Amino acid sequence: MAMTRRRGAILTGAALAAVAVLAVGLYWFQPWKLWQDATIAEALPTAPAARPSGPGSAPPAAPLTVAEGTFISHEHATTGTARLVRLPDGSHTLRLEGLDTSNGPDLRVLLSDAPVKEGVAGWRVFDDGRHVSLGRLKGNKGDQNYALPAGVNPTDYGSVTIWCDRFDVSFGAASLKAA
Repeated sequence: MAMTRRRGAILTGAALAAVAVLAVGLYWFQPWKLWQDATIAEALPTAPAARPSGPGSAPPAAPLTVAEGTFISHEHATTGTARLVRLPDGSHTLRLEGLDTSNGPDLRVLLSDAPVKEGVAGWRVFDDGRHVSLGRLKGNKGDQNYALPAGVNPTDYGSVTIWCDRFDVSFGAASLKAA
């Protein structure tokens, strides 16, 4: 009888441990996100421009693309373009257009000084050197904007990546070349 109770307790403990491991694994990997898409359709922002100071003053400038690049795939298939845009007030925005990548846990948009490399060699380099997070990825598909924080010089960064912070891996990246 004691042997049966011991065996039952061991089986119950093993079952509880398996459920706990499964719950942690589901939370950590979030596999359902592979089948969930979030599409964003933001327009290019226009910052409020200063009023002309007098007669004959030039009208405020339109947003200007200062650098751009095309995404390549890393850990997940990723396509689209990235543009660094200077707004009329002098601030900068990173614009992702036609983005199409996988959804995943804890995705971020990073500007980095790392070069974009094809294949596995480029998957994990974007947080090694100088980089700045522009925040969580708003959606894995569509057009979206990310304001650069004040004090960030866009010329200090030559690439952008869709970065999975949970697993420290790039889903896809683009080299930013002067326009």
